[in-house]
Amino acid sequence: MLFYRMASQVARRVSVKAPRSTKKANARSPAFDVELFLDSAGLRRTVDKFRRKETVFAQGDPAKHVMYIQEGGVKLTVVNETGKEAVVAILGPGDFFGEGCLAGQSVCMATATTIAPTTVLVIEKNEMIRVLHEEHEFSDRFIAYMLARNVRVEEDLIDQLFNSSEKRLARTLLLLARYGSRGHPQKVLPKVSQEMLSEMIGTTRPRVNFFMNKFRKLGFIQYSKGEIHIDNSLLSVVLHD
Repeated sequence: MLFYRMASQVARRVSVKAPRSTKKANARSPAFDVELFLDSAGLRRTVDKFRRKETVFAQGDPAKHVMYIQEGGVKLTVVNETGKEAVVAILGPGDFFGEGCLAGQSVCMATATTIAPTTVLVIEKNEMIRVLHEEHEFSDRFIAYMLARNVRVEEDLIDQLFNSSEKRLARTLLLLARYGSRGHPQKVLPKVSQEMLSEMIGTTRPRVNFFMNKFRKLGFIQYSKGEIHIDNSLLSVVLHD
């Protein structure tokens, strides 16, 4: 039975270290701070603030910008020709999106909608390309981020193909809580509907409701004022063979 070693793979964050000091071989320089760089390196960008459930860009819009989430969260959704919508990603602070324009995409392949009050740095495509060429430390960190994101997409596909809806839901809740990411997990999730969860894991809302109630009775999650509190013990559902 296929399962994930969540402690090392879920919501992986790749940290690029600065070179070691030549003066003291055993001393390590701190990890490169992407957000500090974006704020202070003379990078031409704008700061946009969005209310909850606002559209940042829509599927089919011209793809001209790379965006970086400072606060809040964004969901990416796609709609097929028959009007069926699917949630393909939930992103939070420290995540980039809209990077498809760097690979030659002329239009946005998904719709980005905020799931909470959100602050986004907006970087024009040519400006992002310039910085990637000139600032090697930043380009290293960005490439590492994109590689980790690609691994995450592959894990999501495997999850959909081989795991039960119960495991997919548990894994999604842990990802939303940023379990395994650098720093501390959130523990408390922003408001997320069972309908959205069902779209993310490819099952029905009644099935999500059934498993959410099961997780609550087992002490894996708690509800409080519309928020979901995640306990690390939820990991046992994903790791159970």
